[in-house]
Amino acid sequence: MNEHPIFTEHPGLIIVFGIAVLIMLLLDLGIFNKKSHVVSNKEAITWSLVWISLSMAFSGLVYYYAGSAKFFEFQSAYWIEKALSVDNLFVFILVFKFFDVANSNKHKVLFWGIIGALVLRAIFIFSGAFLIELTYLNKILSLFGVAGFAYDINIIMTLFGLFLVYAGIKSWSSGDDDDEEDYNNTRGARLIRKFFNVSDKYDGDKFFTYQNGKKLATPLLVVVAVIEFTDLLFAVDSIPAIFAISNDPFILYTSNIFAILGLRALFFLLDNFIHLFSKLKYGLAIILSFIGLKMIIAPFYHIESVYSLIVIGAVLILSVLLSVMFPEKEEAGKD
Repeated sequence: MNEHPIFTEHPGLIIVFGIAVLIMLLLDLGIFNKKSHVVSNKEAITWSLVWISLSMAFSGLVYYYAGSAKFFEFQSAYWIEKALSVDNLFVFILVFKFFDVANSNKHKVLFWGIIGALVLRAIFIFSGAFLIELTYLNKILSLFGVAGFAYDINIIMTLFGLFLVYAGIKSWSSGDDDDEEDYNNTRGARLIRKFFNVSDKYDGDKFFTYQNGKKLATPLLVVVAVIEFTDLLFAVDSIPAIFAISNDPFILYTSNIFAILGLRALFFLLDNFIHLFSKLKYGLAIILSFIGLKMIIAPFYHIESVYSLIVIGAVLILSVLLSVMFPEKEEAGKD
């Protein structure tokens, strides 16, 4: 059984994390973004720097209280989630375009989408950590009185690893199928229409409106549901990936949430500078495959988190540099 000293020895970090996230969300929703508005590049850059700085400051506390190993685990998991989330943001851009969402309403949709992600990621990470503890092959064999192997293989981690290698290969060769998708027929959209009558028109930034005395959901609520289900699907890749870095649910959850909370600002930068990320899908494919291989070989050879961090950082930087040096030339004929 693996111990998680951050839970037992440093409960103060849990309190600091909870207070920091709560205060930032209240400031974000209640003060800085109380009214829907178009997010400028300057505002997006400022908030991106705020969230990254806050994440790095928290990682400094992790280093101070829990040591360098936990620090590198946090950093690696944070940047993996940040990188894989960029792919998610590409789909968000397509969803907003499909539903013709006003620029002033995008922030509100992303905010509530991220609130849902806070809950879903907690369920995935803590239940995943629990299941992984139960699925070490030697532990299972010992229940039947069978001697274990020299290498303690974890069944779920191995399956996750194989899945990530497959996902990486598939991501490398994937085309632009998302451009053709009818997001009105996705599960999120169907779920809202199952429980609510949906208006054909937006009503500002409201999720519900009244027409002829009847309360109707607006298309904006449909968009939130589509965003939530999209994030749920992407979590299938990102959550297994971070388990390759650490088995400490606190490290995984805090790094994951700090990465997610900075996504709104990153979205608006990505939306305006999408040409800087045209080669990113290849970098993400390499990262997924690398993490998958790391999970598969973990029982036989352990790759330290600091080396994983170096590989991830190098691949991301190279992807952006190649995107700038060799930009996409197909866009001219579109629209």
